[in-house]
Amino acid sequence: MTHDTTLRYREFKMPDVGEGLTEAEILKWFVQPGDTVTDGQVVCEVETAKAAVELPIPYDGVVHELRFPEGTTVDVGQVIISVDVTPDAAPAEPATAPTAPAVEPEPDEKPQGRQPVLVGYGVAESSTRRRPRKGAQVPEQPTAAIQSELNGRSAAASPDPVAAPSAASPAAARPLAKPPVRKLAKDLGVDLAAVVATGPDGVITRDDVHAAVTAPESVSSNSEAGEEGKETGPQAPAPVQMGARETRVPVKGVRKATAAAMVGSAFTAPHVTEFITLDVTRTMKLVDELKADPDLAGLRVNPLLLIAKALLVAIKRNPEVNAAWDEVNQEIVQKHYVNLGIAAATPRGLLVPNIKDAHELTLPQLARSLGELVTTAREGKTSPAAMQGGTVTITNVGVFGVDTGTPILNPGESAILAVGAIKLQPWVHKGKVKPRQVTTLALSFDHRLVDGELGSKVLADVAAVLENPRRLITWA
Repeated sequence: MTHDTTLRYREFKMPDVGEGLTEAEILKWFVQPGDTVTDGQVVCEVETAKAAVELPIPYDGVVHELRFPEGTTVDVGQVIISVDVTPDAAPAEPATAPTAPAVEPEPDEKPQGRQPVLVGYGVAESSTRRRPRKGAQVPEQPTAAIQSELNGRSAAASPDPVAAPSAASPAAARPLAKPPVRKLAKDLGVDLAAVVATGPDGVITRDDVHAAVTAPESVSSNSEAGEEGKETGPQAPAPVQMGARETRVPVKGVRKATAAAMVGSAFTAPHVTEFITLDVTRTMKLVDELKADPDLAGLRVNPLLLIAKALLVAIKRNPEVNAAWDEVNQEIVQKHYVNLGIAAATPRGLLVPNIKDAHELTLPQLARSLGELVTTAREGKTSPAAMQGGTVTITNVGVFGVDTGTPILNPGESAILAVGAIKLQPWVHKGKVKPRQVTTLALSFDHRLVDGELGSKVLADVAAVLENPRRLITWA
C-alpha cells in the first residue's frame, strides 16, 4: 500500500516578511531533520533588508528536510523546509544506498504540485521525496549535505557524511537558550555547546554567554575591540589567514539596504546642515531629578529623553518642518503626526525604528517607548513595520565621544538631528567663566521644502528648550 506524498509532506516557503521584499538570508536554524514541530513553533531566523525576523512553521509534524544551510540568501517563494505531517503513516521503502546507481522514482514518489500556502507566501512548482524509514541508515544525500554544513562538520571529522542521525539526537545535543541569547552568542563568537548553563532547567542565559566570553579560553584576539571572536554566522567576516592584509565582508541584509538608501538620499535631497553649541547644564540636572521621580521608576531616563521631547516641542512650534517631498506629484506633504525615528547601531548595521505618534506621548510614555525601541533593536528583533513611516530622526553620535556630524536624511524624511557628546567645558555663565555641561547639535534638512529660516528656527528652539528645560512646560 502506498501513500500520497503530496499529502504527507508539506513545504514551507520563504515568505515576504516585509513589504515587497524579494529575498531573505537564513541566519539560524532552530530545528534539524527528525525534530518534532508544532503549528506556530519558530523554526528559523532570517534577515531581510530591513530586520531580522523569526519564522514560525504553520504545520504539526516531523522535520523532513532543510533545503538551505545557514548563510544562504533565498528568494521569496522558495521552499526552505519540508515537514512530514503524517509521521505515523506506513513507512516508505528503504532509501537507496549512496553508491548505487540512480534509479527511477518509486510509484509513490509523486512530483508535488502547487501547494496551498499562507497568504503572501506565493506558490511554486516543486517536488518532494519520501522521508526515509525511521532508523534507516541512509537519508537522502541533499539533506545530508546540508546537514553537514549546518553542523559545521568537515569531511575529516565526519568520515561517514551520509550516515543518518537518530531522530532524537539533534534535539538532545542542542543547548537550551532563547533566540535573543542565541543571537548574542553568535555575535560574540561563543559556542553554546561549551557554555555552562545557570538558568532554570538548564537554560543558557545572557550572563552565561558573557561569562564564556570573559573566560580565558574563549577570548579571541579581537574580542577587546568588540568584534566577533570567530566566524559563527553569515555576518562574521571570513577567517583571516596568517599574514593576510585584507578581510572581505559580504555586503547584504540591513547593511546593504542602508547603503542603498543613504546613497539615494544623498543624491536626491539637497542637504543643508546647521550647527549650534549650547549649555545643557540645567537639562542634565533635570535628568538627575527625573531619575529619582517615582512616576518614572523603572524607566530609561537619560539626556536623549529630554532631547527627543525638545525636538517634539520645536516641531509643534514649526510644523512645516515635519513634511515630505512628493516628486511624482510635485507636492510638499505636510505630516500632522510625528513618527520619531531613533538611529540604533546594531551588529547587522544601522537601524532606524520609529516611535509612532510620538507627539501624543507624555514624558513617561516617551521614556517607555524609547527603552523598548532600544532594547528591541539591540536584540535584533526590530520588525520591518517599526522602521516604516518615520517623519524625523534623532541620531546620538555623542555616545561614541563624537562632538557632532553631518547626518544624511532617511529617505522620505525632511530633517535629522545629530546630538554630540555632552562634556564639561569652560563656558561664560552670568558674566563669569565656569565649567558647564556643553554639547553641539547638528540639524540636516531637505532644502527643497525646508529653507534656511525654518531650519534655523527649529534648531534654535531645540537648543532653547535644552538650555532652559522649563520651556517644556511653557511652550508645550
